[in-house]
Amino acid sequence: MPPPQLNVYRHDRDTRALITLAGEIDLATAPQVSKALAECLPDGIRSIDVDLTAVTFCGASGLNAFLTAFRLVTDAGMTLRLHYPSQTMARVIEITGTGFLLHPVLTGRARSHRIPVAVGGVL
Repeated sequence: MPPPQLNVYRHDRDTRALITLAGEIDLATAPQVSKALAECLPDGIRSIDVDLTAVTFCGASGLNAFLTAFRLVTDAGMTLRLHYPSQTMARVIEITGTGFLLHPVLTGRARSHRIPVAVGGVL
């Protein structure tokens, strides 16, 4: 069985960064996620959006990478939000009470079936 693969793409616009992840986030690939998010800190980025549309698996080490990055980013006065988790990942986020990582749905727009109403009243 080949090792899990994760592709990381970053697109900056002014003080915003969009990080698009594709593949599996596990013990072997979580350091790639941590590195991509940490590299935004010294680059003048103020807001980081992470697109999870193409993530096929995210284990505990992936969630830990997002939580660690959230703390670092928040301490630096920046924001970090996850977008479009799979239903499985959204359920894990809901169960673990880490819904604050998810981007809130804008008022007046239809709820996406891919973003749950998480613990803590995110939506």
